[in-house]
Amino acid sequence: MLSIPASRPNAYTGNPLDRVSERRDDAEFVAAALASRESLIIPVWRSKSLLRGVESGAPEAVLLTREAAEAVLMAGGPWALLGLREGTPVFAVDCSGAEDPLPLLPDGFGTFQDLRAVAGLLPPGEASLLAHARGLMHWRTRHRFCGACGHACEPRSAGNSMSCTNCGTQHFPRTDPAVIMLVVARDEGGDRCLLGHSTRFPNTAMYSTLAGFVEPGESLEEAVRREVFEETGVRVGAAHYHSSQPWPFPSSIMLGFHAEALSHDITVDPNELRDARWFTRDEIRNHKNAGFSLPRVDSIARRLIEDWLESTP
Repeated sequence: MLSIPASRPNAYTGNPLDRVSERRDDAEFVAAALASRESLIIPVWRSKSLLRGVESGAPEAVLLTREAAEAVLMAGGPWALLGLREGTPVFAVDCSGAEDPLPLLPDGFGTFQDLRAVAGLLPPGEASLLAHARGLMHWRTRHRFCGACGHACEPRSAGNSMSCTNCGTQHFPRTDPAVIMLVVARDEGGDRCLLGHSTRFPNTAMYSTLAGFVEPGESLEEAVRREVFEETGVRVGAAHYHSSQPWPFPSSIMLGFHAEALSHDITVDPNELRDARWFTRDEIRNHKNAGFSLPRVDSIARRLIEDWLESTP
């Protein structure tokens, strides 16, 4: 049986905050936290995060003091209480309404960058903080109206939920579950894994694990089997959970599996994949010499591959 434990935490996990969900509806507590000079603010601008040190290869998150963030807060964008970091309130605020947010900030406080480009280089916990802020602000800016009656919504629970001003329906941040799996074959051909080159990939030779969203009424294991068969025609038996990874790009949770192949012939769905192949461990280890690349180091796809490589054949 194939059962490979996670060797270390995934990127975007290890959030250091106490989310204090039980205090989000305490208006007095929230108001005091927002007004406190000790509070920290994570600004988000058009789904980008405020970072410094990117050019030097040592990026770090920029959390603003309440004073430094005054202009950002006064810009009127959505905000939310993320939680407490060692007792200090931490908020997210969206400043996407500004054509250029940097004049709202003190000089030299960094630049807004795509978090995915640097997450693997950030200190522990920082990628998770920025991902938390990005995901929640993405939801806030795109769910201003009620899906039940179409009327405007207003924030509740310190910005962590929305309530319809007309019908009272409560709306909560959406997280879309997606399975991502490394399919492994063990037979007379040796120990091999199945990777695909997606039609969504840029024009590079990257091969990655297969993935797809869970459908209504479907278990995670059923989603693994369905997605693999739909994309490659390969039948899968047992699916073993490995780990999960928040993926707020924009609003997913990736649920990682190693899966056991029952068949080996590949029939590619051209709408999903340009190519799919079985790769040996040696080919994966020497992928650069073989002329293909692997997924980014901050992805659970890469972790699934690396942990398989380190496992006993």
